[in-house]
Amino acid sequence: MIYYAGLDVSLRTVNICVIDDEGKFFAETKLASDVQDIVGYLDELKLDIESVGLEAGTLAQYLTYGLQSAGFEAICMEARQVKGALSAMRNKTDKHDARGIAQLLRCGWYSRVHVKSMQSHHIRMLLSSRKAVLSKCIDLENEVRGLFKIFGLKLPPKLGHGAFDVTVRDIIEADEALSHALLPLLDARLVLYRTFRVLDNRTRKMSHTDPVCERLMTVPGVGFITALTFKAGVDDPHRFKRSRTVGAHFGLTPRRFQSGELDIEGHISKCGDADVRATLYTAANALLTRSAQWSSLKAWGMKIAKTRGHRRAVIAVARKLAVILHRVWIDDTQFRWGTEGARS
Repeated sequence: MIYYAGLDVSLRTVNICVIDDEGKFFAETKLASDVQDIVGYLDELKLDIESVGLEAGTLAQYLTYGLQSAGFEAICMEARQVKGALSAMRNKTDKHDARGIAQLLRCGWYSRVHVKSMQSHHIRMLLSSRKAVLSKCIDLENEVRGLFKIFGLKLPPKLGHGAFDVTVRDIIEADEALSHALLPLLDARLVLYRTFRVLDNRTRKMSHTDPVCERLMTVPGVGFITALTFKAGVDDPHRFKRSRTVGAHFGLTPRRFQSGELDIEGHISKCGDADVRATLYTAANALLTRSAQWSSLKAWGMKIAKTRGHRRAVIAVARKLAVILHRVWIDDTQFRWGTEGARS
């Protein structure tokens, strides 16, 4: 007899349901969401458990790697598909969700989600820290700008992060009331900016010492942030059979609804990793607006911009960049600029 275990995971607890290959319930329980407790319970059953299924979520990586190290085949299932299947149940409870996940696992009606490596999560952790500190730094700068307007003080619209403290501190220190209220805010902002510089240098060093990122940065418009974010988002390039599916994976292809005579092609799906999609969009925009060197990719994007508009052209180029970056990674090559004679 073969058995399947379904896990409905929350932050502090996990419901477990074990069924046989005929769909009959064998065992159910509720434990703390700790991998050692889950492994201990499954071992106590002494069953031939074919696989253990759980939804993609915050603890998916921790539980998946923990179960795999204990000898179980852990399957991380696509959350939206599981939600659609479980929505047919009359009562929504964690216990019923665990039962439904076990049945989906037995029937094979699920899409398996790639669980990223620890290296990928370490890169994402550094990028997230850099982004969070920069965001708070910008918030404080905007707060100072807003408070200055009350007194008729107007800062230059384009003021770099590095020059902000030098420009603003002299204005604040010249007024006792402003100094009393805004100097602590400015000091806090300065600490955040110095922390951002440390994280930014670490991110830059990581990208320039990584051979994959070095090749990805040969593509016009792609900087060290885009290269690192794309590498962390893809993790394993061989999990994509075709490069053209990478753009769809990160939500850069139009959403389509077709039924009978109705066929609607809408905006991009925006599924997948939002950070990767945002950095690809930024890189595509830089390619079309800031890159001075000619390339066949830029010529293709400019042609679309003339007929469909700039925003659609940027999205199209971003989708093309995802394909090119994946191909550069797989083939261990660099970007081919093309011949300038093909400009026309």
